[in-house]
Amino acid sequence: MPAHDPTLNPSITMSTQVPEGHSVLPPADAAALYDAFITTVRERASRPELLIEAALPPGEDLATLDILKSWLDSFRPLPPTVVAELQQLYTVRLTYHSNALEGNTLSQHETEMVLSHGVTIGGKTVIEHLEVIGHRDAMRHMEELATHHMPVGEWEIKNLHSLILLPVDGASGTNEAGRYRTLDVRAAGTEHVYPPHYEVPELMAEFAAWIASDEAQALHPVELATQVHYRLVSIHPFRDGNGRTGRLLMNLFLLRAGYPIAVITNARRAAYLDALVYGQSHQDDTHRLTDLVAGACRESLLETLALLSTAGDSRGQGAPFYRALLAALPAEPEGS
Repeated sequence: MPAHDPTLNPSITMSTQVPEGHSVLPPADAAALYDAFITTVRERASRPELLIEAALPPGEDLATLDILKSWLDSFRPLPPTVVAELQQLYTVRLTYHSNALEGNTLSQHETEMVLSHGVTIGGKTVIEHLEVIGHRDAMRHMEELATHHMPVGEWEIKNLHSLILLPVDGASGTNEAGRYRTLDVRAAGTEHVYPPHYEVPELMAEFAAWIASDEAQALHPVELATQVHYRLVSIHPFRDGNGRTGRLLMNLFLLRAGYPIAVITNARRAAYLDALVYGQSHQDDTHRLTDLVAGACRESLLETLALLSTAGDSRGQGAPFYRALLAALPAEPEGS
């Protein structure tokens, strides 16, 4: 079965016929469409992401993500200014939230200060600072891996883990970065027992083989990203850092599929842990986790499109996006 291709999904084909009561489509010139969209944003004094949401069909399923992704693709190649802005934004955001999910108490602003200025935050531990640096380094490596379509195996996963923990290893004298655990562990909050440590090498080899399988490659990109995260943290191959490694691995597969970084926020920590526990206690039913990841993808796609659609460097790109948006927006009442 071929890998999932959103462009083959008939649900993302949007009619160019203007429904009654909707705006008339402007000329199919990309620059003119951009100008018309900016005028609409100004006239309606609305945030672009709200206009984008209003143009989407009802529901929050994977087909909706396919529509958003097709709109994002219409802007490729993305302007370098936008890429730089998104990279800076998501490096801080993902690093903050992924560390916070594991108990790091640095705020997002403090995380940005550490990353951008090398500032030491008073009242915070050295380990918390080093966790920020380690995640930043691992995220850079993940983004580099995303540009190459080489297979993702145990070596790549160990390298991600090693970069996350290396700064902490150096400060604490431990030697766990990139190494599988050699003792049995259980989840502190649920008493879930992870596989015995002596089964980890075999389970990780099977996991790497599954990633390369036709079964995995046939999944929707969001389902694949969810599965690689869930399967890794359920094996729990490392003593520490499994969650951070799993979330980076998840984003590696999203980036390879052309999606922006997806962030599981600390505010959703309870729902996130509940989704993992539900899967582990219900025969690997991951629908709750998939919904959570899909929601994070939706938010990132909306934010990325909002930034792209109003950027001056986007003028002349994104014609399918602007055409769909302008066609879907209800006409303003006369005299408004």
